Amino acid sequence: MKRLAFLTVGFVLSLQLFIGANVFATSIEVGGKPSGPIPIPSSVLNIAKENTYPNSTQDLPYLQPSELTQKLIDSSKVKIENPELIHMLNESTVSKAPLAFGYRATIYLGHWALNYESTETAPNWEYQKINTNYFDNRGGTKNYQIHYVQEAQKIVKGGLTAKIPAADDVQKMMIIKAAKKTNLPLSFDTVVGGGTKKDQVYNIPPKRLGYLYAYASAVNEKGKVTYGEVFLVLKGNKKSIVVKNVTQQGIGAWIPVQDHLAFGFLATERPR
Repeated sequence: MKRLAFLTVGFVLSLQLFIGANVFATSIEVGGKPSGPIPIPSSVLNIAKENTYPNSTQDLPYLQPSELTQKLIDSSKVKIENPELIHMLNESTVSKAPLAFGYRATIYLGHWALNYESTETAPNWEYQKINTNYFDNRGGTKNYQIHYVQEAQKIVKGGLTAKIPAADDVQKMMIIKAAKKTNLPLSFDTVVGGGTKKDQVYNIPPKRLGYLYAYASAVNEKGKVTYGEVFLVLKGNKKSIVVKNVTQQGIGAWIPVQDHLAFGFLATERPR
């Protein structure tokens, strides 16, 4: 998808552009302190220690721009946040020429998802029911105590709500913004292992059926992504980024919360 087109006039400049195939991601705290952590209800419990399936920590794909990359980003009139584009610019070098007067070059770097602006971030603590524990105490004479036991391994997946260009890039930018706003451990897929237990006790009175439901939680992230065609422009020894044909598109995503479950308990006389 990425191609290079060279338009050169005048003196020959030594130019070397390296484009990496994979993005090098570092795990850091994005943006420092979260802007507005979402309060977690008492019905939502952390099962990270009890989970029989060890979920790997989601590394947020943020890259520190090099000095050259930062100057190029600052020269653009359109905000550039895409970690893959930042990586590509980090791997690029432009040599100075002692006699570059009158030199002009324009290099097409491709069509990119440039940035993502978050407009709404809301949790759904009961995003997906993953387990039901049940006991019939209609013949009992005293309370019966039950607790949560995951009967089978459950994979919970999220994703974008619509098909859009550069979906992988957009997902990376969305999860960075959502994690910063919520201060929750987010991942586009998470697993609850079979046999996972929690010690909290729920009492089923006599002559009642007891149901303990467990739900995986997720965050609904909404916003808009900005696309554009990116050009590296060289004028003498001056370098800048120019973005053309800028468009915006609304997008949403469901992003599961790792190792957090919401519980709902019901005691009733009739089967559910």
